[in-house]
Amino acid sequence: MSYQRIARFNHNRFRKAASIWTAVLLCLLALSGCNLRNGSNQNPQGEAGGSKDAPAPICTLSDSALPSVSAESAILIEASTGSVIGEKNANEKMSMASTTKIMTALVAIENCDAGKTVSVSSRAVGIEGSSVYLYDGEKLTMADLLFAMLLESANDAAAAIAIEVGGSIEGFAEMMNEKASELELAHTHFTNPHGLDDAEHFTTASDLAKIAAAAMKNPLFREIVSTYKKTIPLNETEGVRLLINHNKMLKGYDGAIGIKTGYTKKSGRCLVSAAEKDGVELICVTLNAPNDWNDHKTMLDHGFSLYESRLLCEEGDFRYTLPIIGGSEDCISVTNQAACRVILPRDYPQVDCTVEIGAFAYAPINKGDVVGRLVYTANGVTLSEVPLCAAYSVDRIIYRKSILEKLTSLFYK
Repeated sequence: MSYQRIARFNHNRFRKAASIWTAVLLCLLALSGCNLRNGSNQNPQGEAGGSKDAPAPICTLSDSALPSVSAESAILIEASTGSVIGEKNANEKMSMASTTKIMTALVAIENCDAGKTVSVSSRAVGIEGSSVYLYDGEKLTMADLLFAMLLESANDAAAAIAIEVGGSIEGFAEMMNEKASELELAHTHFTNPHGLDDAEHFTTASDLAKIAAAAMKNPLFREIVSTYKKTIPLNETEGVRLLINHNKMLKGYDGAIGIKTGYTKKSGRCLVSAAEKDGVELICVTLNAPNDWNDHKTMLDHGFSLYESRLLCEEGDFRYTLPIIGGSEDCISVTNQAACRVILPRDYPQVDCTVEIGAFAYAPINKGDVVGRLVYTANGVTLSEVPLCAAYSVDRIIYRKSILEKLTSLFYK
C-alpha cells in the first residue's frame, strides 16, 4: 500500500511537471512569433457554423443575358449584394418618371421622423399629375404623406415632403443628389421629388436598381411599398382618403414585395419591382417598357430559376474546445453565434469549409470575443468568412511565483 501511494504521488508530480513544461513550451513558441493555426476541411467537432454578421455573397453566372423583354432598358439584381443577374442597356441615361419617388422616400425617411406632423405648404397644392388633392395648411404625418406618395404616386404629397424636409423643391433636390453621390451613382441627377419631365432629371436602370436596393433595407420604406391598401386623414374631417397601390405586381406575382410604378409621355412606362422566394430577394427595373408587367414576371422567374439561398450552417453548429494559457479555466468553448447563408447559382459546386483558429489563446477572454473563423470556398472563390466566438468568459490568473519556482517546488520541499 505504501509503494502504491508513493507511485501515485510521483505520478501526480510528473503529470504536473509535464503540464507546466507544456505551458512553458507554448509560451516560448508565442514569444518567438510562431502562430499555430488549423486549416482543415473537416470540422474538429461536427459541422461548421456561421454568424449573423457573415456576408451573403452571390456568385454570378458567366452569361448575364436577360430573356427577351419589351423594355428599352432593364436590369435584374440580387438585392442583398447588388450583383447583376441580367441586364439590357442598363447604363443608358433615361427619364424615370415617378420611380423618382423611391429616392424621395429614402431621403425623407433618413432626414425626418415619420411621426412628425407636417403642415402642407401652399406650394405643394395643385401640382400637376397624380394627386391626393391636399389642402393648403392641411396637417398630416410624414408617414401619411409617404403612403400617399408611394401608393397613389401623389405628386402633391412628394412636393409637400420635399418642402418640409429640404425647405424647397430645389433644396430637397440637392439632398437627393447628395444621396446619389453617397450611393456612388455616376449617371443619375435629380431636379425634383416627383419625376415630372425635366432635361436634367435622369437615371439609368443600373443606378435605379441600386437606389431601390438601398431603400428596401429601410424597414419603413419596405413596409409602405408592400402595402396594397391604406387610409389616411382628409383635411381634419371625419372622412378619409383611400389609397390603393398602383403596383399590380403585389397582387399579380407570387412573392412580390414592392416597389414603384412610373409614367410620363416622355419616359414611357417605368417600373421597379422586388420579390422574395425561399430566401432569395430580387430587384427588377424596366424603363420605357410597353409591356412592363410581363417583362417583370419573365425577368423575376428567370432569376429565381437560376439562384437559391443555400444554408451553410445553423446557429451553434460549430463547437470546438480551445486551450487557454494563464486562465481560470484550462480551455474555452468556441462556437458560431448564428446561421449563415449565401446566394448561389442552383448548379453551383459543393462548398468547402476551412477552420482557421489558433493552437491556444491567452486569458483573459470575454464572452463573444472572436478567436477564429470559418472560411467557406468553392472553386477557389471565398464565399463567406464567419467569426468564431468564445461561448463564455475566462478570467486571467496572476501567478505569484515564477514558472521556474513552480517547477522547482514540485521536486524540492
